[in-house]
Amino acid sequence: MTTFASGTTAFDKDRLSRDALTVLQPGFLGATAPDWLLRRLGEGLASVGLFGRNITSPEQLAALTAQLRAEREDVLVAIDEEGGDVTRLEVRTGSSFPGNHALGAVDDVALTREVAAELGRRLAACGVNLNWAPSADVNSNPANPVIGVRSFGADPELVARHTAAYVTGLQSAGVAACTKHFPGHGDTAVDSHHALPRIDVATPVLGDRELTPFRAAITAGTRAVMSAHILVPALDPTRPATLSPRILTALLRDELGYDGLIVTDGMEMQAVAATYGIERGSVLAIAAGADAICVGGGLADDDTVRRLRDALVTAVRTGELAEERLADAADRVRDLARWTATEPKPTAANGGDGGDGDGRVRADVGLIAARRALRLTGGEVFSPLTEPPYVAALTPVANIAVGDETPWGAAAELVRLLPGTETGSFAGPDAGHAALVAAGERRIVAVVRDEHRHPWMAAALDTLLMARPDTVVVEMGVPQAPPRGALHIATHGAARVCGRAAAEVIAGA
Repeated sequence: MTTFASGTTAFDKDRLSRDALTVLQPGFLGATAPDWLLRRLGEGLASVGLFGRNITSPEQLAALTAQLRAEREDVLVAIDEEGGDVTRLEVRTGSSFPGNHALGAVDDVALTREVAAELGRRLAACGVNLNWAPSADVNSNPANPVIGVRSFGADPELVARHTAAYVTGLQSAGVAACTKHFPGHGDTAVDSHHALPRIDVATPVLGDRELTPFRAAITAGTRAVMSAHILVPALDPTRPATLSPRILTALLRDELGYDGLIVTDGMEMQAVAATYGIERGSVLAIAAGADAICVGGGLADDDTVRRLRDALVTAVRTGELAEERLADAADRVRDLARWTATEPKPTAANGGDGGDGDGRVRADVGLIAARRALRLTGGEVFSPLTEPPYVAALTPVANIAVGDETPWGAAAELVRLLPGTETGSFAGPDAGHAALVAAGERRIVAVVRDEHRHPWMAAALDTLLMARPDTVVVEMGVPQAPPRGALHIATHGAARVCGRAAAEVIAGA
């Protein structure tokens, strides 16, 4: 056997390289797997992350995952499918499932479990076996720019019971849940895609608020937990959670007793990439206790995989990263892969645990949940529209997790229910006046998203309501501003089914 000058044998070098590849969860471009990705699977890569750019239809997705499994049968195929505003399966149409905030508004844990089970069933049918969901963040800061309707709510106990129900439902379909973003991203005012958020709260508050849903997820058996790129000085004053041994090992592993896979949030996000770089950030994350490095939302090529593999191998050979820690991380990835490969998948006969007690799940459970999540004010004097209205969408910039490509709103459904409905998108200081001009004499339906976070949006709505008091207002974000309009509908999310549920009320369908 060849021995290198450092004393490392060829066998050891190959094992290090395989372990380094095993802990990576990279993305790629295109609707089929590129040759470099298939080659890396043969060399030890054990996980692949999918994004909206990789998916055109359920049939195409099933063919893609089959292509991956032809190279490695137990590959982990991961996706960021929260339902609601964050969807990859239905990125071009909007989701068939409401998101967490709508489910929290209903507050029926059996329904949440049923929604998650049906979502898991659809993922499993396409060959996806790891879902980077649910979000267990407590949305305690209404100004949060990145969580919002992705959270079940602002009450820790409510978030905890629905997080546990979601984990149970999703995993009943044989799809591993990845509860995120530990130790809690809900009290931030900065999007970690762009910069490093900081949470300045005392340790008791963290324990009673942020950590409560994660405890529930661990008790429910979540197979994975995703770390947050946030600085929490009460826990670690110098390193963000993803890179912190105090947070990932001392807190999550030792204090909370979690023994499953720890996955990082995307390493190319600026909270880590702009401060540590993705290579050093990945080494520090594994050293801190993470087991899998998520990368590929922005960097999706073989060069990125090679750079991260080589950084991990070099860190072991120079003593910066313990070889045993890398091997342990790789073993946890393989353990999860074995679970997904052997876990029974739901069939028409067994159904899984959908929450109705007999294993049956309704295919339209997403629409049912969206209808139940609606909250109406001013409706006592409202008569359903019989003439096609003008839908004025007051459109904010979408956060990166949601993406600009996913359609939202109520216009498409109103066009279906009231043919001839017209629509326009407006933003900025003149949005209200522009919408009035465009609407002409038509009844206005104003659709907003997190009005409380956008002063221009609130001003535009004031302009519309002053000129046209019968304007119907549909809030598709987190409802915080006082309800206004002849009818105010809070959908608690912008999924396609949320828009349909609101349109049904407006049109009396």
